[in-house]
Amino acid sequence: MSYPTFFDTIEVIKVKDPLANVLGAFDDGVYEFNYLDVVKSAGHSCPTVAGAYIVTLKALEALYPNERAIRGDIKVEFAESLEEGVAGVIGNVISQITGATDKSGFKGLQGKFARHSLMFFDSKINASARFTRVSSGKSVDVTYNPSSIMPNPQMQPLMQKMMSGSATQEEIKEFGVLWQERVKRIFENLESVVKVTEL
Repeated sequence: MSYPTFFDTIEVIKVKDPLANVLGAFDDGVYEFNYLDVVKSAGHSCPTVAGAYIVTLKALEALYPNERAIRGDIKVEFAESLEEGVAGVIGNVISQITGATDKSGFKGLQGKFARHSLMFFDSKINASARFTRVSSGKSVDVTYNPSSIMPNPQMQPLMQKMMSGSATQEEIKEFGVLWQERVKRIFENLESVVKVTEL
């Protein structure tokens, strides 16, 4: 399997999952998610998928300082509706990492370990997402905006050629390289693309 090498340089998200422990999936329920994991699930790497990973990483660092985040203990809210823009894509990535889902998620075992009703859309927040640690009630708002990381100007004409069906295989490959270079620059400039506000 071949993929951009910068994927391996991105900070991993460490979690502890009580359900995984009870069901014997991981010793003590301890495991990790990396950027490659979410890229596989999404089927692609882009500023949106990167942003979903970044806001989750930074929110969990704020909610669980010096300890692993607890899957199933995290509520997530979005201002957008599920059908709007890329909210669904972002929600899927965050759900994979945190376990939080809307009504469709795991219903639990005898009242414990439920994952449903932890993700909400159309919330009255002024941020990309709000993460709440259910056990403590502590919340953080996370705002993600990659607009300062401009795409390479060569991408637009290459995109036009691809959409018209006139791009060569070399040009298609070049577009993909330039696309991932922008994603890489987003991860290299987290200070300018993400803001975490403790509530």
